[in-house]
Formats: sequence, structure tokens, C-alpha cells
Amino acid sequence: MRDKILALLENFELEGGGNIISQDLIRALNVDGSKASFVLEAPSPDVAKSLESKRLKIRDKLLQIDGLDEVSIIVTAHSKEPPNLKIGKHPEPQETTIKPQSVSKIIAIASGKGGVGKSTVSSNLAVALANKGKKIGLLDADIYGPSQPRMMGVSERPRSPDGKRIIPLYAHGVTMMSIGLMVDPNKAVVWRGPMLMGALQQMLSQVEWGDLDALIVDLPPGTGDVQLTLCQKAELSGAIIVSTPQDVALLDARKAIDMFKRLKTPIFGMIENMSNFVCPNCSHETPIFGNGGVLMEAQKLQVPLLGTLPIDLDTRLACDSGEPVALREGPGATAYNKIADGFIKSGII
Repeated sequence: MRDKILALLENFELEGGGNIISQDLIRALNVDGSKASFVLEAPSPDVAKSLESKRLKIRDKLLQIDGLDEVSIIVTAHSKEPPNLKIGKHPEPQETTIKPQSVSKIIAIASGKGGVGKSTVSSNLAVALANKGKKIGLLDADIYGPSQPRMMGVSERPRSPDGKRIIPLYAHGVTMMSIGLMVDPNKAVVWRGPMLMGALQQMLSQVEWGDLDALIVDLPPGTGDVQLTLCQKAELSGAIIVSTPQDVALLDARKAIDMFKRLKTPIFGMIENMSNFVCPNCSHETPIFGNGGVLMEAQKLQVPLLGTLPIDLDTRLACDSGEPVALREGPGATAYNKIADGFIKSGII
């Protein structure tokens, strides 16, 4: 089966010459019975964008091989040179904003407390919007607990051609950057507030984001320095609050909304995550964290409910595998695509 897959991949020519095999773009090819998975590691973000547009076509061709029923392909951009930057340095005073000029909107995905699925929502919304033709960036601003590299299936260090500009990575149609790509993943980030602000300013102002319809920022939980810097310096277009229906989560969600209102940042709405669990064996529905709590809270605070998301095994497996569930078929993907459609229809993006 492995040889058949490699032979078929030789038929996919690259714009710069050669094919996927001759240019040595295949990484981590794994064949397990009727399932296959691999990574297409492009030499640059531009090549990655070209490969991403061909990813579904490649998958469909591979599925024509007898005995192959499931194919998972992740596209990443490879970069050899680590950036020569003092990430986390104390920020220099800036009189102007740090909003990238080529980015139309900056949208914060926030939560009052950790563990409600904010990062999962951020990555899947970014992918869902990109699949609908929007130019989307994803900034992992959760400095102490960056998880987007794992969720998006990237691990390469970003490249810096001159020690000042940072070239972002590209995965699943999304341009992305995370502090997790710049530091040792096995070591804790122990920084005070000024260093946090320095890292955020660098990732906003020094990354070559390119033309984007929206930059989605995955914030850390709570109401701290990162949130303040983003609201005060980045011309934030608006914020989306993620919460479970549980009362404890809603208590902290109220505080997050109050913070954004105090900083005069628009609240686009709330998303209820983990709203329901459907048993895969008997289809019985169980509201593990309660039912309708976010809807009632949104009505009380007079903000829109943008959508509800189920809690299911596919979402967890997709996060761990680096292929967001929004790329698959099922209840999770349907829910994310519905929310993305709502964003576009309402003009949020």
C-alpha cells in the first residue's frame, strides 16, 4: 500500500518544477490497514498555499486505491532558519498602534476561565472561514499555554531573513504564528507582564501576515496584560466570548465581557461550547455541563449567541492529530461551518 501511495503522488507536479516525491515533501507517512496519513512539508508559505489548494484533489485520488478508505493530509510550510529575535523582551514605547496595515480586522477569541475550549474554537473557526474563501490568520497569544501548534499540526520554527521580520507558518489554509513555535516546548514560559506585552507586540508588528480578511487571536483566559495590550494598542475589531453552559464558567465569562466593555471593545457575541453530548452507540443526548446557560447569559447581557458546539470524541482526536475537526465530516464540522457562515452573513468577517 505504501508503494502505491508514493507512486501515485509522483503524478502531482509542482509549479516550480518536479513533483511531490522528487522534491522530498512527504513527511511522517503512516499506513495502518485501510487508513493513511502524511504531512506535505512545503519549502515556503507560498508553496504551502498552492499545495493546500490541491490537498482535497490529492486525497480523492488516493482514495481510488483499492483497500484505502481513509486519508489524512496535513500541509505545513518548512523553514530552516530560526528567527534571531529576543522574543519576550521588554517592549519599547510605541506611540502608534501595533495593528498590521494589511490586516482588515482583528478578532479576539476570549474566555473568562481556562478549559472551556477557547483554543479549539479559535483554530476550527479559522479553518472553517479559510475553507469558505476568506484570508485568515491565527495568532496564538496564549503565552503561558500555547496549544495552536499542536492543534494545527505544525512544529517548525518560523524563519527570519533579517533577524527582524518573522515569516509565519501556513497550515490548512490559515496563516499562523504562536509563541509555542519560538520557545522550547518542554520548558515553562516564566515572564512578567512587560515581557508578555513585548512578545505580543512583536508577533503583531514583526510577523509578515500578508493581506488578511481577519486575524483571529486566541487569547489566554482571564482579564490580564495580554488582553489589555491588545485592546489598547491593536485596534481590536471585536471580541467573541467562549463558555460552557456551566454556572462556574459563566461567572468568569461575565467578567471577560465586562472587561471588554470597559475598554470600549465591541462584543460580537458568545459561543456555547460543549453544549451537548450525543452517545455514539445509542444516540442519547446528555447535557453534561448543563443546557442553554450561555443563551440565557447572552440574552441577559444583550449580546448575540453566535452558535453552539457539541462535545464529542472526534473533536478531541482531531485536536491531538493536528487536523481540526472543521476539516472533517460530522456534527462538529457542521456546527463550525454554520458559525462561520453566520460570521460572513452578519459582516463580522
